[in-house]
Parts: sequence; C-alpha cells; structure tokens
Amino acid sequence: MKIRYALLALSLAGVGLGPVMAEPGTGPKAEPWTPAELHAALAAMPKGDPDRGREVHDRMFCASCHGPSGESPSRNWPTVAGQRGPYVYKMLLDYRDGRLLEPEAEPMAVLAEMMSEQEMADVAAFYDAQELPALAPLRKEHPADTLVRRGDPERLITPCAACHGVEGQGGRNETPALAGQQPEYLVRAMRAFRDRSRDNDVYHGMGQFAWDLTDAEIEALADYYAR
Repeated sequence: MKIRYALLALSLAGVGLGPVMAEPGTGPKAEPWTPAELHAALAAMPKGDPDRGREVHDRMFCASCHGPSGESPSRNWPTVAGQRGPYVYKMLLDYRDGRLLEPEAEPMAVLAEMMSEQEMADVAAFYDAQELPALAPLRKEHPADTLVRRGDPERLITPCAACHGVEGQGGRNETPALAGQQPEYLVRAMRAFRDRSRDNDVYHGMGQFAWDLTDAEIEALADYYAR
C-alpha cells in the first residue's frame, strides 16, 4: 500500500509516471453488482453533507483532476459537478472494491480505499450541490441527434435521452448526467462499455447500448454532449 500511496502522491504532484499501475498481486475484489445488491448499497448510503464534502474534496486533492468545484479542466478526467449523489457514491464504491480496473482508474482506486463511506457520501453531496456545466440543447442538425432522441430500433439501440435525459441532465439515482462532459472521457467510457472492458452498469444498459456503435458514432455522441 505504501508503494501505491507514493505513486499517487507523485502523480498528483505532476510527476510524469504514465498510468499508475496496481501494486503486484492486487486484483478484482468484488463481483459485478446485482440489482438487489446495488439497491441495498444505495439505501444504506449515509446522508451526505455538502460542507463536509467540500472539506473532503480539498483534503483529498480532488481538484487536481476534477477542478475546484468538480468541473474538470483536463480532457482525461470527468467533470463531476452537478452529478447526482447516488451516482458519485456508487462510482466511489466501484473504485474502492475493484469494479473498475482500467489503468486510468488506479488513482481513484487508491483514494477511494482511503475514504470512509460517510466521506464518500459527503463528497457526493458536494458535487450534487454544484451546477451542471451546461445543458445540451437539442441539436437536430447534429450527426448524433437521432441516436440521442430516437436510438436505432434496427440495432436495438435505446435513445440516450431515455436514461440520461433529453438535455443530458441525468436520470434517476445512479444514472449520470452527460451535459458538459469532457468529450475525450466520454469516448473512452463508451468504448470501454462497447468492448466489454467495463461492466459496472448494473443492468448492463450501457453495454447493450454501445455494443454496435462505431467509433464515428461514439465520437459524435461525445461531441453532442460537450460544452
């Protein structure tokens, strides 16, 4: 663990180490969510306090990747400002428990292991209290508009708006907002769902949605929701 904390500290300090890799011998610690398990975890989520969450955000150097109030200045890391508390809390549990094993997730896995569930709930409440960077206006001339509003029945692709909202504002509980998200991050996430290297969506909705998407469609969707 000391090795991982040292690597994390160097990474946050700006020392170029490339992707921070896991300590030898570490691996997945949790099975994928079942609907019942996720429901129970969210029901047991502590009540978060945004003011305490701001303290956690500052103490854990979250701004290094996600910006002073959760609006990421980096193309590599997601904006979390305005995300619903249950979504942020679930993602922190996923990082802590090894449900997200991509190399880019290793710094978050280290930080999440250092947090109590109360701290997770507090920082989730802090981001939930922030404004979304921008809503995505309906762009009927955009190449991704049909996928966003109608999907593709022939490929059994559900409209993005069905889960994430007409303007990308997010859905219920653990369904994230997409409005104003960093396009490079969205491309990486959708490719991971499509290629089955990421499967932490409990109902496998994103995996099914992204299965038949082309690279061009993924890039168009990321551009649609970008600021």
